Amino acid sequence: MSTSRILSGPVSPRTYRVAVGVAGAAMAGIVLTGAGVRLSQSGLGCSDWPTCSEGQLVPAWGLHAWVEFGNRLLTFAVSAAVAGAVLAAHRRRPRRRDLIVWAWGLVAGVVGQIVVGGVSVLLELQPLTVATHFLLSMVLLWNSVVLWVRANSGPAPARAVFPSSILTHSRAMVAAATAVLVTGTIVTGAGPHSGDSRAERLQIALVTAARIHSATVWLLVAVTVALAVRLARLGPDPQRSIGFGPRRLLTFLLVAITAQGAVGYTQYALGVPAGLVEVHVLGSVVVWCLALATHLALPERDPMDVDPVDAETNSARAVIAGPTLDTMKA
Repeated sequence: MSTSRILSGPVSPRTYRVAVGVAGAAMAGIVLTGAGVRLSQSGLGCSDWPTCSEGQLVPAWGLHAWVEFGNRLLTFAVSAAVAGAVLAAHRRRPRRRDLIVWAWGLVAGVVGQIVVGGVSVLLELQPLTVATHFLLSMVLLWNSVVLWVRANSGPAPARAVFPSSILTHSRAMVAAATAVLVTGTIVTGAGPHSGDSRAERLQIALVTAARIHSATVWLLVAVTVALAVRLARLGPDPQRSIGFGPRRLLTFLLVAITAQGAVGYTQYALGVPAGLVEVHVLGSVVVWCLALATHLALPERDPMDVDPVDAETNSARAVIAGPTLDTMKA
């Protein structure tokens, strides 16, 4: 994506789609690096906020301090990607109010993340603040997925092509995925990877937290399989403006859930090694985004609107190129 294109003039729908993709990837990336901070026991490598330590913005050399400080620096990269998505939304032609509103939602979320992250450091990684930090990241990913779908579609409202009970079932699937995320933070709060040896733990046995989390995962599996069966009985996917239809996305989702479950049980059996936990966090991002994408793919949406300038350019190219082979055959 050309930054100069966003700064200097109108932004086409295709360029805007790239800007949204970059912002979404940055959101996912900061989740993984944040998990890396916790898993490396670097959560309090910088003991203060917004400075690293009292009266010192940049830490002295030390592994834990620079892991934590490096993750803070990545927040600037995420902020830049989000600022690019907002600026591109305002410069996009044709201009769309819905894209502007959802882009500004990313800004609100990033500001909230910065504040919650600072509070969690000041409270020495109190488990509930750490859980809030993670769950707010998931809200930001939801915002990113919605923005991506809308950026790939036209401005017209989505149209229902499946019975309303299917959409209700899909909402239940997203709710089950949300429960999996929430109970996952309980396992984190009770587990060994607190981010620092000084951090307190939730007063719940790890085995109990893991069983609760496992129950919500099996609920998600049951709801998702049932939805897949119901959709299979309704025939093939209609054409989709956003690429994959809901059945294909459900297939991806079931594969991701299966892999995620295998990683979860393996890491528990091996004593929760940090490397597998990082893989599990990645899996949670993938499963969450696929569940949201599946839900949003159920209504039909118009194809992505075309920039009037691009339309004129394409028409001119067609005139210059002359008739195609297909039109000559006709």
